[in-house]
Amino acid sequence: MNIEAMAAENKNFESVIIVALGSNLKGEWASSMSVLEAAKARFTAIGLKILKCSSFWRSAAWPDATQPDYINAVALVETCLRPDALLSALHRLEAGFGRVLLAANAPRVLDLDLIAYGRTVRTDAPPILPHPRAAERRFVMGPLAEIAPAWRHPISGERADVLAAAARIGADARPVMQVLIKSLEDLPKPDIIETPDDEELPERPGL
Repeated sequence: MNIEAMAAENKNFESVIIVALGSNLKGEWASSMSVLEAAKARFTAIGLKILKCSSFWRSAAWPDATQPDYINAVALVETCLRPDALLSALHRLEAGFGRVLLAANAPRVLDLDLIAYGRTVRTDAPPILPHPRAAERRFVMGPLAEIAPAWRHPISGERADVLAAAARIGADARPVMQVLIKSLEDLPKPDIIETPDDEELPERPGL
């Protein structure tokens, strides 16, 4: 990529808003992937326009790996909502999917996090921006690097792909398709009975 293209790409990220989606309970849907698809379909209703969305990623639940695995994705969105109103809208959408805040890190049908709001840095009141722990989580940085590898963290200046490679929380996070292919590769191979090439076929009796 030439310098002009890199500059244009970085400029595109100046105002981009990043939302992370996650689920490890299917609720009334067929699967956690169905939950996230349904959530994305409702973004327009809360004032969000999806510009780009990652594939689905799977990872063990963190910090309690005994919980069901998580399915995650990251979306780049546009909205007229300010950060406070956007966070409230995301919380209402979570509630509409049956999320109840019983305890920190409890399993959930839908988890929506505001990761970044353009280059805004905000530390004095919620929502803290950028999200204070997202850069350490591969299940966030991995999907983000998939669709916006050149995005730079507003505070550290590190690129998304660099952060994804360095992230240690959820280090097992992989695209669902990769997980599926690996599972197929690990299946027992069927026994193959080989027939020597020079084996003569039995003669057919005369008619």
